[in-house]
Amino acid sequence: MRCELTGKMYLNGNNVSHANNKNKRKFLPNLQKISFVSEKLNRSIQLKVAVSTVRTVEKRGGIDEFLVKTPNSKLSPIAKKLKKNILSLSK
Repeated sequence: MRCELTGKMYLNGNNVSHANNKNKRKFLPNLQKISFVSEKLNRSIQLKVAVSTVRTVEKRGGIDEFLVKTPNSKLSPIAKKLKKNILSLSK
């Protein structure tokens, strides 16, 4: 339950009734399996990402540019390997 590109995951909170009763719950991110087309790797990449991340990837100019500009601390191990492959091809 974690976005493979941004690390976005669930949040904890409460359901609050009209009588102000509180029950614990989780707010889950909208995760989808999405295929991105990498121009530098010449293949499609399937990742489980939040829908809000898809908008960010498109804004930054595609999956290749997004991975290059994002620090490694925010990426999953799969995304780190993809970033390493993209950087090795660009040299």
